[in-house]
Amino acid sequence: MQKNFSYPLIVEDIAAAEKKYRLTADAADLKELAEILQIPSVKSFSAEIYTKMNKKEHLLRVWGRVKAELELQSVVSLEYFCKSYEPEFEVLYDTKATPKSRKEEEISFEDDLPDIVVDGQIDLGQIAIEQIALAMEDYPRKEGEVFSWKSEFDPQDDERRNPFKILEKLKK
Repeated sequence: MQKNFSYPLIVEDIAAAEKKYRLTADAADLKELAEILQIPSVKSFSAEIYTKMNKKEHLLRVWGRVKAELELQSVVSLEYFCKSYEPEFEVLYDTKATPKSRKEEEISFEDDLPDIVVDGQIDLGQIAIEQIALAMEDYPRKEGEVFSWKSEFDPQDDERRNPFKILEKLKK
């Protein structure tokens, strides 16, 4: 899926002390991010991410803020416009859980379980991209833009053409 904007960390190597990572996308990364997010272009993309391991509880906490300037296309006017996003996030990983062990647990929909570590590593780049994707609107529109819709049909005309209107006359 993604090639350049990938910052994998091996979970076993993550220290218990808090550590800060700064990610910044270069020109090639920006182009790739636009393809991943399926938008016209990404003007800038950076993230400040912190990690902290709790080995006793087998939990890895990842949190931070992602900043992105995206070029979007309005669903109303089809014009291009830029919009900034700065979502803050926090993700917990269970370092001992596996997909198999998760299936064996009884889970309710209300449970907010930690994510599972896959192949012993996490990817900070993928986490940052996911946060921006979650922050983006499904149907982007410029600020103040409103979709106005007018029916092609006249409601009074519908009443005149109503085939059941004749049945009302027969009832009387």
